[in-house]
Amino acid sequence: MTSNGHNGSNGSKRKNLVVVQLSGGNDYLNTLVPYQDGLYYDYRPNMGLKGESIIPIDDRIGFNAHMAPFKRLYDKGMMAVIMGIGYPEPNRSHFRSMDIWHTAEPTTSSAEGWLGKVTKALDPEGKNPVTAVNFGRGLPRALAFPGVPVASVGALDSYGLYTGLAGAGNRDALLDTVSRIYQPMSAEGFPSQRLLDTGRGALDGADLLRQAPSHYTSTVEYPEDNPIAQSLKGVAQVTSANLGTKIFYTAHGSFDTHTNELVNHALLWDQVSEAVECFWADMEEQGEAEDTVMWIFTEFGRRVADNGTGTDHGSGGGAFLIGPSVKGGLYGEYPDLSPTAQLEGDIQYNTDYRDGYATILESFMDLDSEPILNSKFSQLDLLAV
Repeated sequence: MTSNGHNGSNGSKRKNLVVVQLSGGNDYLNTLVPYQDGLYYDYRPNMGLKGESIIPIDDRIGFNAHMAPFKRLYDKGMMAVIMGIGYPEPNRSHFRSMDIWHTAEPTTSSAEGWLGKVTKALDPEGKNPVTAVNFGRGLPRALAFPGVPVASVGALDSYGLYTGLAGAGNRDALLDTVSRIYQPMSAEGFPSQRLLDTGRGALDGADLLRQAPSHYTSTVEYPEDNPIAQSLKGVAQVTSANLGTKIFYTAHGSFDTHTNELVNHALLWDQVSEAVECFWADMEEQGEAEDTVMWIFTEFGRRVADNGTGTDHGSGGGAFLIGPSVKGGLYGEYPDLSPTAQLEGDIQYNTDYRDGYATILESFMDLDSEPILNSKFSQLDLLAV
């Protein structure tokens, strides 16, 4: 199927940003393996990957062998691997660290997500209830912002309010009741304009997204038993429907591999890498690849030393930017594993994650990053635009 066009609902050139969150703290050292560094094996006598467990990228660093699809994308020149990414004064709490990534605020608490601000900038009046769509349960804080409607989708094929009710008549009657509840009144007569906006946005978003699968055909076969693959298939379906959606968000995990890591980490990367490869094959088929980038991140890495069968919460990590407009390659410096370079047993970051955000916002989405990130950050030379 060819693309329905490269313009969003407001007539502007489409730019699709797909964000994949690796929840739980992906083990950086066993994702990008420093296989020539003896310190890696000293610190990881039980968990160090060797031989056929590694796919070399160069003469120092290799992908985990369960990331073969990533290596194929890397070899096509469409994957930037950002090494040693993180933020100052790292926090080992899942919740706090994820909030830091979600809000672009490492030193203060905020309820305003960086992608919520992006959505507001793209659609200031909130006219499109599906400018941003989350595939998964709940609303990631990254997408939260006052007055910004965001649709959260479990399974796109069954998405919609009250879809579990027996009989179309029952569902339509309830939808009519809810619609009447959310009818506009005078400002004095309605207790919460936000409640009104949220309710109507949910109804409108459900109606729009339910239509998406009917616009979609593809020869790409996403594995049905792979949750992240099904979420990315949903992204492709919404993209093909040309609904004006520009921000897509999904998550996979848990990468919180305190025990039995060699087995669990391998399965997770089998799932993620296969899903991502399917998605990019689909984007090529839909004619959307050139207008799409994918940002993959995790809240923190793991400790340098293994704990016997796994790894504990650490800091620093890696991120990936993928797409035809990306300048493929390794970026940043691989963190130094020497004891004097470590931060209390953790690797130290050398690239600020907000530099990655600024690069995406300025170079890909043509947005001013400063009001979104609350400061000016350096751009990384990741995009050929």
